Amino acid sequence: MATPSCCPNFLLTGALALACVITPASLCAQTTAPGKPVPEVANADGWLPLFDGTTLSGWTTVGPNLWQVKDGVVIGTGPVSHLFSPNLYTNLEFKAEVRLNHSGNSGMYIRVARGPGFPRGYEAQVENTSPDPQRTGSLYGFSPVREQLVADDTWWTQTVVAVGNHIIIKVNDKIVTDFIDQKNTYRAGYLAFQQHNDGSVVEFRHAVAKRLPEDAAAAWAMVKKDLPDAKIPAAEATAK
Repeated sequence: MATPSCCPNFLLTGALALACVITPASLCAQTTAPGKPVPEVANADGWLPLFDGTTLSGWTTVGPNLWQVKDGVVIGTGPVSHLFSPNLYTNLEFKAEVRLNHSGNSGMYIRVARGPGFPRGYEAQVENTSPDPQRTGSLYGFSPVREQLVADDTWWTQTVVAVGNHIIIKVNDKIVTDFIDQKNTYRAGYLAFQQHNDGSVVEFRHAVAKRLPEDAAAAWAMVKKDLPDAKIPAAEATAK
């Protein structure tokens, strides 16, 4: 994917992501939805709701802002745009139900830096029948999935797990990507939802996240409760 042209310098260190230096402002204007972010109060299973069901409160777009909420569903339309979370994350699980129209293209980002165009971060691809050969379940640019796993205009669940440099993507009940990034490219950042292009219509509902401990063994112990089929290398399962 293309990288931002007017925000070239992002630095993700620990749990901090530096803001984009915007030049000119008219090209990279940020819009934050009014209101406070949803409080981070976990449910009984440890999941944090990301939206209040009626607004985009606290979330941010850079560039076009055609995102909306209708009947509890977050909908993206129009030209390329990304909806960025209020909070930063490192190790986490990120899950949402998704629906995409024919030839639509979208994504769920983790550890992403806010910026225009296609920002820097890990993208779990959301794409079933567009010309892009990297389909739903791909870790875009790192680990492609070529098979179409999901039909157009149907709801499915996508789960993204990140512990250190180990990324897992699960589509419905199947783990389709299990990738270790030896370069440890992105260490911390925001979550984001993508609207890729005009003509694409993407919908997200029941979006949640779960913060995981920095200690790998403790993090994987939590992941295994949600993804019992995840295969964790022994070195990671015992790391301190």
